[in-house]
Amino acid sequence: MGMVVGVMYYIDPVLTAFALLPLPFMSAGIYFISANIHRKSDARHRAQSAVSSFVQQHIAGIRVLKSFHREQAAATRFDAETDVYKEKVLDLVKVEAMFMPLIVLLVGLSTILTVYVGGHRVASGDLELGHIFQFVFYVNLLTWPFASVGWVTSLVQKAEASMARILDFWHAKPSVESPENGGRTAPFSEAPAMVFDRVSWTYPETGIRALNDLSFEVKAGETLGITGRTGSGKSTVLQLAMRMMDPQEGHVRVDGTDLPEWNLAAFREGMGYVPQDVFLFSDTVGHNIAFGSRGLDPHGAEVAQAARDAGVASDIEGFDRGYRTMLGERGVNLSGGQKQRVSIARALIKSPQILLLDDCLSAVDTETEDAILGAIHRQQASCTVLVSHRLASLRGADRILVLDEGRLVEQGTHAELLELGGLYATMHDQQKAES
Repeated sequence: MGMVVGVMYYIDPVLTAFALLPLPFMSAGIYFISANIHRKSDARHRAQSAVSSFVQQHIAGIRVLKSFHREQAAATRFDAETDVYKEKVLDLVKVEAMFMPLIVLLVGLSTILTVYVGGHRVASGDLELGHIFQFVFYVNLLTWPFASVGWVTSLVQKAEASMARILDFWHAKPSVESPENGGRTAPFSEAPAMVFDRVSWTYPETGIRALNDLSFEVKAGETLGITGRTGSGKSTVLQLAMRMMDPQEGHVRVDGTDLPEWNLAAFREGMGYVPQDVFLFSDTVGHNIAFGSRGLDPHGAEVAQAARDAGVASDIEGFDRGYRTMLGERGVNLSGGQKQRVSIARALIKSPQILLLDDCLSAVDTETEDAILGAIHRQQASCTVLVSHRLASLRGADRILVLDEGRLVEQGTHAELLELGGLYATMHDQQKAES
């Protein structure tokens, strides 16, 4: 390009100036349009993401949608979301549609200026006619590379808008990580214990103080029950114990080591966790159970034994394909009790040294519950923490903690707490009356 401009300038500096006059405007136009393409591509992707999320959520919750007869309302909201998406797409298309006409206009303007000014220069005897044809050729050599660069730039801007969303996710830092030095990688001792030392936690999104200066100890070999009214912080205790998050105040220690000093992989290798909100993968029943332990045959004897311990073997064996039965999204083709028991089997199959159960027996009958609790005791985990609203589930615990608004208000055995006549006794009487 420098050589072309040099030759043009050598032939006639005045005509060169007029011929190249539109090029700065072309550069500015390309920059302006590319910036708009980037901005509107990002807006389009956000609108597309909103539509996709809406559809995914409503398909996953189709039973709730139908049970509340909200199909028409959902369809109306879908129309609104897609209208927004359509507007964002049209905005992008309009900006992209400006690109080629602008390039053609400026290229044509450069050619017109070359012919017009060159004609006057030929008429005045400063140039020969052939020089005009030379300049037209040179102008095309210069302007179309500019146009090509602009077209590629527009493609890059669209790709950059997509990549920026990927990079936001890729560069997101987890709030909980292993220490920089790797942390403790040694496995648990034979009898690990767990200690909560003046732990407090406030949910940053809502400002709700879930735990307030909570202290307790789970001794080696002990089964600890935790109960309390809704919102008293029971599930938060288990999330902190699993180090899904770190306490804002106080310390949680397992096997004598603060959780932030543990290597996450080594720490969670010895833990078994059954969450309150059961999640199952869209895979076979066998794979969902074997997920709890590496390298196991999803249709082997260990999986069958874990299913028996969790009280779900008879249900699975009643399926047409048994342990090879495919589950829908989040286990949608299982009942609530079956999903809970498959999740329990997934935790039991790894024979964890510390077992955390978050109200995971709420959807099973009393007989099945007793059988599962018996299997859990036979697992001989070094310690077990069982959270439950149903006080009958906690009767066999060595010790029971009663939480209220994030504080420990009572503790003792089932009989001791009943004799105390406090919150636990009141909850027990209420549940007894309901049953």
